[in-house]
Amino acid sequence: MKIALSQEKAETKEMLAIYKRYTMRQATPEEMKLANKQFFDVLKGLGIGVVAILPFAPITLPIVIKLGKLVGVDILPSSFREDDKPK
Repeated sequence: MKIALSQEKAETKEMLAIYKRYTMRQATPEEMKLANKQFFDVLKGLGIGVVAILPFAPITLPIVIKLGKLVGVDILPSSFREDDKPK
């Protein structure tokens, strides 16, 4: 969990730096794609955070994640997925 959170922190700092360069018209389209992907990860994390504070979160959170996988919706940020972990 600590590793995933530190990775999210680093990716979010990079996202903010890219957006800052974008305001000065210095960001490339590839950098903007990367920044936008990270922005969606931040939004996913906020959504999971809302579910995590609900009563019975230890029960509802795994159910929500499983239902998301069944319908093809990825609700976890990229740093929390096992298949995206660097080896």
